Order: sequence, then C-alpha cells, then structure tokens
Amino acid sequence: MTINAKQQTDVDLREMMLGLNTLVRLADGRKVPAINFDNAATTPPFKQVAEEIQAKLLCYGSIGRGKGQKSAYSTRVYENGRCVVKEFLCANQPKYTVFYTNNTTDGMNKLASALLENRRDIVLTTRMEHHANDLPWRERTRTVYAEVDAKGRLLMGDIERLLKAYKGRIKYVAVTAASNVTGYVNDVHKIAKIAHRHGAQIIVDGAQIVAHRPFSMLSPHKAGDDIDYFVFSAHKMYSPYGGGAVVGLRKSLNKHIPEFYGGGMVEQVTDDDVIFAAAPDCYEAGSPNDPGVVGMLKAMKMLKQIGFNYVKDHEQRLLKKVLRDLKAIPGVLLYGDNENIADRVGIIVFNLAGISDGEVAEKLAQCAGIAVRHAKFCAHPYVDRLLKQHASCLSGGAHTGMVRVSFGIYNTEAEADCLIETIKSLLRGKEPHFFCTGYKSSGLSGASKLPHDRG
Repeated sequence: MTINAKQQTDVDLREMMLGLNTLVRLADGRKVPAINFDNAATTPPFKQVAEEIQAKLLCYGSIGRGKGQKSAYSTRVYENGRCVVKEFLCANQPKYTVFYTNNTTDGMNKLASALLENRRDIVLTTRMEHHANDLPWRERTRTVYAEVDAKGRLLMGDIERLLKAYKGRIKYVAVTAASNVTGYVNDVHKIAKIAHRHGAQIIVDGAQIVAHRPFSMLSPHKAGDDIDYFVFSAHKMYSPYGGGAVVGLRKSLNKHIPEFYGGGMVEQVTDDDVIFAAAPDCYEAGSPNDPGVVGMLKAMKMLKQIGFNYVKDHEQRLLKKVLRDLKAIPGVLLYGDNENIADRVGIIVFNLAGISDGEVAEKLAQCAGIAVRHAKFCAHPYVDRLLKQHASCLSGGAHTGMVRVSFGIYNTEAEADCLIETIKSLLRGKEPHFFCTGYKSSGLSGASKLPHDRG
C-alpha cells in the first residue's frame, strides 16, 4: 500500500537505507559521513532488502535442480518472482515473459545475440544511449542513430524519418526510457507506436527509470503502443546484489536462442542434437543468482510501498534547489535544459571553470566525502555532443568530460547545501574545510527526517 502524505512525514527514509552513516576518511584525516550523489551508477540497499536476502539464505537451495525442501522453496520464490516483476511493470498479460539477468548490459547482450538473425538486420537506436544499448547492437549488425537537439533532447521526428527512409528494413528500435546523462525521460510509448507502424519492435533500456518513475509495459492508450522488451538492473533500485531482468514478448523470445549456453536451458541433449527449453528458461543458462533475484523483488515491493509520487516529488525538489543554487555561482556551466525540468529524473551534469571534471570529483570526495561521477558516463557520443555545443560558454580551457550529480530517495537538502558550499570553495581556489552545515562527525544532524527535508 502506498504511504499517504501524513504517513510520509513520519517516515525516516534514511533509516530505511543501509550504510548511510558509514564514515569516510578525508584528505586531512578527519572522518565524516559519506554523501552519495552517485545514485545513477548504483544505489545503497534498503535494510529490508539485506534482511530479506539473509532470511531467504536460511532456506537457500539449488534452483530447479533438486527435490529437497530447500531447493523446492528457493525454486518457488524464484519462479513466483517473475509475476512480481510483471506486476511491477504492469505487464500482467500472457504475451509477456520474464527472464533474469545479471544487469542491464547482460540483458541487452542476450537480447542482441538472440533477436538479430543476420548482419543485414538494421537496428535504430539514438545518440543519447548508454553503451549498453549501443555496443551490443553495433557489434552484431548495422545500426542507425536518431539525433538529439542542442539541449540533448531526443529528436522524435528523426526516429520516424529513419524508419521511413529504410522502408521496413529496421527490425528493432532500441531507446532509453531515461538518460543517465541528462535525466531526460523519453516518451517510449509514442516511440513504440511509430516503430510498430513501420514494422519494427521496440526495446527499452529501463536502467534509469525503474527507481524514479512508475513504468508500464502496456500503453495507457491502445495496444499498438505497448512495449515489446524492457531491460533493467536491480543495483540502481536499492538492491545492489547483482540482479536484473528482461520483460519481453514470449512468442518472439521463443523463436530465438541467445549466444549463452549451458545447463538449465535445455530439454534434452544427445550425442548429436540439442533440444532447447522455451523462454524464459533458454535465456538463463547456468546456476542463477538467487540472492540477487530475492533482493530485487524486495526492492520492488519497497518502492511501491514508498510510492512513486513521493519519489518524483522528492527528486524534483532537490533538482530545483541544486539547479537554482548552481546557476547563482559564477564559473559553473550546466548542460542540457535546466529550465524545463519536469521531464527529468534527478540528474544534473556540470563543469567548473578552470578545473577538470576528474579534479572536481576528487576534491568533492577528499574534502567533503561527496561521491559523484565524472567523465563521459558510458555515453561518449552523447556527452561529446553536449560538450561541443557548450564549448564556447566556459573560460579556462576545454573540458573532456563532465561531473554528474544524481539523487536518491534518501538524499537531503542538507547534503545538497554541503555540495554547493564545497563547489563555491573550489572555485575560490581554497581547500574546503568542513564547513558543511548540519554535520557532526558521527552523522547528519537534524537533516535525516523527511519533515526537515521539505524546502
């Protein structure tokens, strides 16, 4: 059940997370609580996720390979989990099946190796993709790319232009639901409608959407807009134990076999022949990562309990606050559209005048215990476009990468203030000296409760 507004004010989300009070050593030897603004890379686990895994390990047994009680129990949890995944993604129809993966990259590679029948197949993807939704396709077949505009938003018209130009030869349209660089959320159901009209199926990279917005495989409008395949990772949704899944069309997946072979994916093997199992089994060769699946399923339940309305509102508050504060600092260059942010998850990318992205990230960590990501975020073509478009806007030399701040449901305005003050100090050319308000060496003071986090 979704937590209502009054209940949310009494819930301490930070107390639901594992490891937030862990102290890290700064360059001057002091210890402070770590501040994680690198949630787009990986998130800390919910405590209940860790507890669920620990509890299930007491009855841990081989999945689908034994008649013992523990094996039967673990198999039942594992198989029933497919229904949990389908429910989480509003995919409760027989046409969909679920197979588990190690992460989004693993899922994309399995899809690419299975779905592409020959190198003459054409895949349409975009210039805003993570390498996980680019390299598996380009290494196996011909790829064409829809472009982005000057602010980094996907040009929807370019997708239709390319589909028309190739006259039905494009087999798949592979697109991200939300960018890991700018946080833009794409209208993938609209893209699905365009793709289906031209005889293509749609594959959605869901890594950056599952912990931030509700997602439905089924169209809110009509069946022609349904999503065909959706791929995601658990480590970006508060269960970093090596899990993920693909939800896809059962009929289509049954026609193919991924280039990943072993036990568990076959019905029979003889000296001269192999009879492969149907999907999802044929996509899950080898012993599965049962703890990763258990953690992922629990994280889904936790996110539904917290409610995506809260998640979105919380991210938008932090996004607006940090953007407003960064805009007021001379020497900060922000990338993308930072005025119209309703279609963005909680991600900000920027640079500082005269300081490389790597040095900024290092100073934030060593001087204030703030973790961010820097460089090109496994999306080199996209970042290169944004850097080129803004190259003349910042004095102090060209930048070859960016700094990324990404928010989680547990981040606070006190942490955001610490980030801003540290950035100001870096631009003044001074070493920040533990000036971040609201901190004590033992942890956050007065900043962890939701009632204090509503600005």
